[in-house]
Amino acid sequence: MKLVILDRDGVINYDSDKYIKHPDEWRPIPGSLDAIARLTQEGWRVVVATNQSGVGRGLFDMASLNAIHAKMHRAVNQAGGRVEAVFYCPDTDESQSPCRKPNPGMFHAIAERFNASLADAPCVGDSLRDLQAAVSAGGRPILVLTGKGKKTRAAGNLPETTAVYPDLAAVAQALC
Repeated sequence: MKLVILDRDGVINYDSDKYIKHPDEWRPIPGSLDAIARLTQEGWRVVVATNQSGVGRGLFDMASLNAIHAKMHRAVNQAGGRVEAVFYCPDTDESQSPCRKPNPGMFHAIAERFNASLADAPCVGDSLRDLQAAVSAGGRPILVLTGKGKKTRAAGNLPETTAVYPDLAAVAQALC
């Protein structure tokens, strides 16, 4: 099975320092929906793994998060793609939760759910914590320069094996 794990905010959609709290705030990054469609059509199973501490902070509730994800699924489907599943961690940084990236808990849950090895599975993110979670789970870290990606690259200390691409469309082109 070809499995690719994507972060959500900053990879698929525009990010916000104030969190994406409502479906109206969810806006896809140009090319990201077509990239997911291309991956899907080339036989990749696309799964999203996203920290959503806004839930834990009380900034939005599960109904809002579900509505945001429903909007994302519709947009991806309309582009001809499919997101197989969305794994999220609602816990805050302070919780030390094993599911919250940079910890690999969500990635292990994905591997278990899909009965798949994460060895060399592409894991795409825009922050260091995304890349660290990928490496901890045995995946292949890929940094995109959308979202916080440029700041992440400039800060350095990227895992040694990190590949860097301008955006998700470029990742899809490289994988397909």
